[in-house]
Amino acid sequence: MLTISRTLYIPVNNRLRTVLFDLDGTLADTAPDLAYALNTLLEEEGHPRLTLSKIRPVVSQGSPGLLYLGFALRCEDAAYASLRQRLLDIYSNNLVRETRLFPGMTELLSALEQRGMNWGIVTNKPAFLTNPLVEQLGLAKRAACVVSGDTTAHAKPHPASLLYACEQAGSDVQQCIYIGDARCDIEAGKSAGMTTMAAVYGYIPALEMPHDWSADGMVNHPDEILAWINDYEITHRRTAVS
Repeated sequence: MLTISRTLYIPVNNRLRTVLFDLDGTLADTAPDLAYALNTLLEEEGHPRLTLSKIRPVVSQGSPGLLYLGFALRCEDAAYASLRQRLLDIYSNNLVRETRLFPGMTELLSALEQRGMNWGIVTNKPAFLTNPLVEQLGLAKRAACVVSGDTTAHAKPHPASLLYACEQAGSDVQQCIYIGDARCDIEAGKSAGMTTMAAVYGYIPALEMPHDWSADGMVNHPDEILAWINDYEITHRRTAVS
């Protein structure tokens, strides 16, 4: 389903130029390798493994979500820091065992480049994990920017990382669209003043309602993103001249 908000106005000279993607659950399917890391840690600690279907919805919550799911631990608990470090150590050594771009994403990135648009990544994942992952996926030299959760002083839902990404990509915020699979992605994009899109195909918990995020659009598959952008620009170009 393609959903387009017709309440925004973007002048013709501010047409979309840069597409920014969240990483986990939007650009790449990282859940299998994060599940591997969590299950390895669970086994080391004498706990039963969890299914990928149970782990997948919490992946966008990062290590806090994974450790709460696996061990019912919160950041303030005594065992949290050591288990988090072990989880990250396991994951950092297994970044691309099974991680791949979502189906259709390779073609989308090529299509954006062919039409003269650039694209980048804005994630809350720390840089020591983001950078080697992007490199191993073969995207580092193609991305206009790669902004991690610790690149700026504030991570999403604060808009700082998205504003920094716009600067790195050479675009004004009105020329950027941010695509993510979590409420904080949409909140960050809206706070930054850019167009937002909810990736409904991502890591969304069962009780979460993407319709409530007030994104400018929603897509169920990466194949729909370029069509959404085309429709969005046509709509706003007509609005600009009417």
